Amino acid sequence: MYQLTKISTALLAIGLSTTIFIGQSVAATTENMTATDESTPSSSSSNVINTNSTNSTNSTIANESATNKSATNTPAMEATGSTVKDKSTDMSPVTNGVSQKLTGKSKTTVSLNKFLPTIKYSTENLPEIAQKVNSANWQAGMNINRNTGTKLQALLNWQHSGVGPVDGYWGKNTRKAMQAFQKANGLTVTETLNTETWQALTKNDKLMAQPVLVSYQLTEADVNIKTTTIPAGAKEKAKLEGMYYESVTEGLAEKFHISEKYLKSLNPTASFSAGETITVYNPGNPNTKPVSRVVADRVTETLYAYDAQDNLVASYPTTVGSTATPSPTGTHTVEVKVHEPNYTYTADDGSKAIIPPGPNNPVGMVWIGLSKPSYGIHGSPDPARISRQASAGCVRLTNWDALALLGVIQNGATVEFK
Repeated sequence: MYQLTKISTALLAIGLSTTIFIGQSVAATTENMTATDESTPSSSSSNVINTNSTNSTNSTIANESATNKSATNTPAMEATGSTVKDKSTDMSPVTNGVSQKLTGKSKTTVSLNKFLPTIKYSTENLPEIAQKVNSANWQAGMNINRNTGTKLQALLNWQHSGVGPVDGYWGKNTRKAMQAFQKANGLTVTETLNTETWQALTKNDKLMAQPVLVSYQLTEADVNIKTTTIPAGAKEKAKLEGMYYESVTEGLAEKFHISEKYLKSLNPTASFSAGETITVYNPGNPNTKPVSRVVADRVTETLYAYDAQDNLVASYPTTVGSTATPSPTGTHTVEVKVHEPNYTYTADDGSKAIIPPGPNNPVGMVWIGLSKPSYGIHGSPDPARISRQASAGCVRLTNWDALALLGVIQNGATVEFK
């Protein structure tokens, strides 16, 4: 397990503290896994930022060893603050040359603009494959090829039914996203795409005309990023400056919510250097409605997000617990929201290794701690394995979904496990 102790400066003055435990998401043992389920490192890291304060502070997450030994870290501040009602209307998912740049001054809009990168794109000189994807359509009886599959994944994503990394293939996460969309829109929940669902997905003409694959000119900031080789051992990880991406393409894939393999296949001759124009997936805009309740469903492996009127406003593919280490039951509340947490690994002999922040760690870029000790919602270093791995009880999302949720989930929001 992870253990996170948050102590505010005010509480320090009177000698009180609040302890929040983080349940580690880990892969199941290979004996109990399918060929697609790969194991993850037993420890990882993140740097924690108090999202309810303008100042950031480091905190440490501790990994519980096989002998149930754990350590704590005491950061300087506690996430506090009352919930501010966001009266803004939902941002249209339609973009016009710019994705993930939201307008307005609402709390959720400001947060989302802080956490998600702005993406300026064009549709000029698109390669033939991009044009085919953008013009793809589906009719009853048609197989879902990669062009249509990419279009389907985009339409689901843009309507806030997340599919995980876009890869163009009909698979588990795309099916779950379709079913969440059907649920949100009062449609019959099916195992395969049908005409009723496709018509609902495509009824917004502006959204249907939005480009799925676009041209993007790489900047110096895109390619001149710090990279590293992630070692297997916690002590070796602790020596790193940061748990950075291992390659430029890994970072780009996460920025554009696309699988790294698909990114490379769309750009077979690219050198991925500054000034180069590449073909990427257009992420669109995230849900901007404040989320007051989420439901982590272990059966569908989906996290459902609801607004104050109990409307289903977003869904995310997730990993929730395992047979060996199940998630909790019942209803809990969001107690702390953290961006880029550190991670402390405690070995069997009691020695500790504090691993620096970065995207390649078990809690990814986000920690949303619950009132239930040991549990929370967090990101992941390996988006392709969401819903294809086991966890020790926490709710694991892709980093971009975790960041999008971090921007809209309310302090004190309820978290239900079912």
